[in-house]
Amino acid sequence: MLDLSIENGLIVDGSGSDAFQADIGISDGRIVNIGKNLPEARKHIDAKGRIVTPGFIDMHAHSELVLLNDPSSKGRIAQGITTDVSGNCGIGVFPVAGNLETLKALDDDVLGKWPDWNWKDIVGFREYVEKHGPGHNAVFLQAHAPLRIAVMGRDASRAATDSEIERMCALLDFSLSNGARGLSSGLYYAPCIFADRRELVELLKVVKRHDAFFAVHHRCEGNTVVESVREVLCLAEETGARLEISHLKAVGMDNQDKVDQVLSLIDIYRNRGVDVLFDQYPYTFGSTSLFSLLPPDALKLDRESLRTALMDDGTRRMWREEILNARDWDSIYSLSGERNVVAVQLDSSPDLQGLSLYEIGRRMGCDGIDALFNVLSVERGAAVMTDVTQSEESLVKIMSSPLMCFGTDALYSADVPHPRSYSAAIHLLESYVLKRKVLRLEDAVRRMSSEVASRLRLSDRGLLRSFQAADICIIDPESLHAGAAAGRHFDRNPGLDYVILNGQIALERGYVTGKGRGVIL
Repeated sequence: MLDLSIENGLIVDGSGSDAFQADIGISDGRIVNIGKNLPEARKHIDAKGRIVTPGFIDMHAHSELVLLNDPSSKGRIAQGITTDVSGNCGIGVFPVAGNLETLKALDDDVLGKWPDWNWKDIVGFREYVEKHGPGHNAVFLQAHAPLRIAVMGRDASRAATDSEIERMCALLDFSLSNGARGLSSGLYYAPCIFADRRELVELLKVVKRHDAFFAVHHRCEGNTVVESVREVLCLAEETGARLEISHLKAVGMDNQDKVDQVLSLIDIYRNRGVDVLFDQYPYTFGSTSLFSLLPPDALKLDRESLRTALMDDGTRRMWREEILNARDWDSIYSLSGERNVVAVQLDSSPDLQGLSLYEIGRRMGCDGIDALFNVLSVERGAAVMTDVTQSEESLVKIMSSPLMCFGTDALYSADVPHPRSYSAAIHLLESYVLKRKVLRLEDAVRRMSSEVASRLRLSDRGLLRSFQAADICIIDPESLHAGAAAGRHFDRNPGLDYVILNGQIALERGYVTGKGRGVIL
């Protein structure tokens, strides 16, 4: 007898092939039958008028501490994401080799908080998460910043020595030998921004040796985006490492004409044999740490020294000049503008949450840059923002590329996060597939499932096929709608009726059950 049958649904199996009518039988957490006249089941779901897809796989997430803070994984399951990839942008939670406070300060704005860091490496973290019972399936990357902090401590804001690079490579080798699927870096963020080519080449040689991949938030997504993408393409060509360019875009309205150049450049390197792909989240605005608006020299400082520096008039004048006339880094303030940068989480100034830098400046009687300095000079916790980054035309152009796969870049450190944290998958299907038809349904589902599984070398996820893990979404296309992503007030995404996670019903009639149990892959 089957554990569960899903009957009368329209199957979009994740392969990109045309949808077809069939029933699905599940036992022991796996799909065992697809067809008609299935054996009897203990529980039945009638999916008439519904679309049945594989569970979605998020290529770009920041969920390490979500696995601990939210056992039901509401932000993941409630949008149909059954598996995600964490450790992106060079930000992660292992290894821990002293200097824990330095690592925590880096992670707070992106990953949120967790009191007991009782692990040392990927093996200890995996065991720690499994003991807590994860609410979704997880894949981990080895993040670059913890490697630098583990080896260089508080002195990580400089180029590494040969011996330090050798130690980083050894730590990376350990992680890749024990389950990490790749290396990630955030060359826009401290301390990864201070890594030179020599360091990156040696790390990527280790990545290549393990047939892993390099996921990278490259150095500049704004004025020098073409040159920045070329840098990581050259690294991949030199080392032979597989390359995943994170959340591809061009930042700043004056830079939207560079999207065609970037896509053409990627095609040139693919024709030269470089294995390069990219992911994308389906929004024209992003979210990250408010501290990232400061110039690189500011980000060399620990938070206490930074707060002190922001009190000094001479330092503020110098940093103002760098923000307004950035040369070798992306000044998001200048690219987006003070009206388009909104503080969504300020632990030390909660009364200013929800206001743009322009609005905060008006309250304080100053401009947006001084408002930024004032806020960060007193901030002792998390400071998270949203920012307008690109045009709708560019987003659609990147989405239409056959090299794109789905990612959310979801952050759960803020009480009121970016909507991608709760609704990105639903927004993509509702807005760009069902309404605007930018992507064919079957192709969109492939990019959200089997395409990502292929990049991750996951042979038993991403398809509705016999012997695959039973990670499944059941969707009502007539009522599908991205719900309001208001953090702890988030309710549901209407039209996502069921989510099956490893054969268990993790979401039923639109609501997370808390009964789903994920695994570390």
